[in-house]
Amino acid sequence: MRMMRHQYIERDSGSIVTERLFGDRMVRLLYHGVRENSTALFRMLTSNRSSHILGLVNFDRPVLSRRAFLANCGIELSECLDPPGQLDTPRKIFERRICYGECRPMPSDPAAVVSPADARVLVGSFRETSLTFLKEKFFTFEELLGSTNALWHQSFKGGDFAVFRLTPDKYHYNHTPVAGQVIDFYAIDGDYHSCNPSAVVTVATPYSKNKRVVTIIDTDVPGGTGVGLVAMIEVVALMIGDIVQAYSSKSYDDPQPVEIGMFLEKGQPKSLYRPGSSTDILIFQEERVDFARDILENMRRTDVASRFTEGFHKPLVETDIRVRSLLGMARNSSESGRTL
Repeated sequence: MRMMRHQYIERDSGSIVTERLFGDRMVRLLYHGVRENSTALFRMLTSNRSSHILGLVNFDRPVLSRRAFLANCGIELSECLDPPGQLDTPRKIFERRICYGECRPMPSDPAAVVSPADARVLVGSFRETSLTFLKEKFFTFEELLGSTNALWHQSFKGGDFAVFRLTPDKYHYNHTPVAGQVIDFYAIDGDYHSCNPSAVVTVATPYSKNKRVVTIIDTDVPGGTGVGLVAMIEVVALMIGDIVQAYSSKSYDDPQPVEIGMFLEKGQPKSLYRPGSSTDILIFQEERVDFARDILENMRRTDVASRFTEGFHKPLVETDIRVRSLLGMARNSSESGRTL
C-alpha cells in the first residue's frame, strides 16, 4: 500500500490541514508487513502487554526540550491548570488538565449535543436511506456494544453515530456529550489496534475488536438533553494502557467512578485515556439527533486527501473538533438543521 498524506478540515478556520501522523512508519510496518507475514507476531504486538510496554517507552521518558516538544504538538501552556514545570514527561503532558470553562466554551442550548473530546470526527448512520450510511466501516454496532447485550442492539438499530479519533498530542480527558442518567455501564475486553487511518482502513471494523468501556445514558429524564438513549463507547488503542473513569461535576474536583444510576451533567470530565491515540464513539437512537451542518458538509468534500476516502472509496473527511463544542442538536429543537 502506497504512503499517502492524510488531511482534515480545521473547524474554526475551514482550512485544509495535512496531519503529521505519529508513528506512521511503525504503523505501516505493523499493519502492512507484520500483519501480512506473521499473524502470531501481529497478535502479540497488538496485545495488552505489548501496548503497555510501548506506552512506557514512548511516554514515560523525560522530555529533553519541553518547549520544542510542546510547540511540535501544538499545545498551549496558557490553557493548562498545572504549572509548566510539572509537565516533564510526554505522559504528564498528554494527561494535562485544562481550564475548559474558559478555553472550551459550551453551547448554552440544553438540546445541544457536544463533542466528548478534542478530536477529529466523522459521523454516520446505520440507515441505508441516509446520505451518511456507513456499513461496517469502523465497527459493527452489535459487536461494539457487546454480543450479550441484545437489548441495546434493538434500542440503537437504525440510529446514527459519531467517531472521534484522538491523536497522541490531544487533550486526553473525555467529557460528557449529553446530560442524563447512567442506566448501564460495562467493560469489554479486546485488542489494542492503532487508530491511525491506515490501520483502520486495513483492519475491518477495528473499533469493535479493541478493549472498550460502554456507558448507556438516558437523556429523556428531568434535566437531560432530550435526545433519547446515547451509548458512549471509549475505545483503547495502541499504547493506551487504561481508561480511568473520573467523573467530576465541578472542574476536576472529587473525581468519581461512573456507576449505574448516576446523573451526568453535560460537558463535565468523565474519564481519562492513558495516553497515546484512542477513539470515542457515540451512538444515538434513530431520528433523535441532527448533526451540525458544517461537519456533514466537510465529510463530503472531494478536494481533501483523506486516507479514509481512499480506503473506503467514498468521500469521508474528518473535521477537527474541540471538546464541549457543538456536535448536533436533539431533533425538533429550535436550532436543528436536518441534513442526513
